[in-house]
Amino acid sequence: MNFPASQELIDELGVYILHYDRAGYGQSDPNPKRSLKSEAHDIEELADQLQIGSKFHVIGVSMGSYATWSCLNYIPNRLAGVAMIAPTINYEWPSLPKSLVKDDYRKRVIKLAMWLARYFPRLLHWWVRQKWLPSNSVIEKNPAFFNKRDIEILERIPGFPMLTKDKLRHQVVFDTLRGDWMIAFGNWEFDPMKLSNPFPQNNRSSVHIWQGYEDKVVPSQIQRFISEKLPWIQYHEVVDGGHLIVHYSGLGEAILKALLLGEEDISYKPRSLKSVS
Repeated sequence: MNFPASQELIDELGVYILHYDRAGYGQSDPNPKRSLKSEAHDIEELADQLQIGSKFHVIGVSMGSYATWSCLNYIPNRLAGVAMIAPTINYEWPSLPKSLVKDDYRKRVIKLAMWLARYFPRLLHWWVRQKWLPSNSVIEKNPAFFNKRDIEILERIPGFPMLTKDKLRHQVVFDTLRGDWMIAFGNWEFDPMKLSNPFPQNNRSSVHIWQGYEDKVVPSQIQRFISEKLPWIQYHEVVDGGHLIVHYSGLGEAILKALLLGEEDISYKPRSLKSVS
């Protein structure tokens, strides 16, 4: 994917944006021993090999945000700032209150998928290739997963090519996705809500979460809870946004301005909502 910011703003800010293939994706070799720690150290090693400097910013989108959480835990001294966009939630995080997640159907779906991935990977691989399962094109138009703006976006972008049945037939593709899933939703070595502010010397934190209020993949109420528990995280919300907010016009510029200049667009200020304890 390309980060959706205008070249004019990128030139004005003097930003160097680096996209890389995580283990098993694109041209990067699979890592059968991948872990939360290895994800952070891959980023650190890449930055050192490319001589980017002692500090850098990290932006994580959706599933890629678990690597961003890992950076906050394992290499906070290397970070100049962090932005997470519709970041993945792990329902096994010990600090998530049961009252917040007990009725969330996504928790049950993930638990079942994790059980199959851990104990019956061959069965899972067979199942995801069946013709009777809905195709990607059908899923991408399903309002159970995507809101109106997301569906409009999916008509213009490639969608999720790695999740097509043709791609999933390849063992290496399935193994990469399975490994990613196992790390993202498995038992973490740390609790994100126990993390300390990596930028205590700053008047304003340089850690941001951007979330769509109507996100049907990752619930906005859980992101709000996390930002309340970690008040050093700046929380931004797209009122009519779903899970694909990173593709919305103007959001990339807003993310960069908040991350690099400390400028806050009030249109992304979250509406008041009753707190969950």
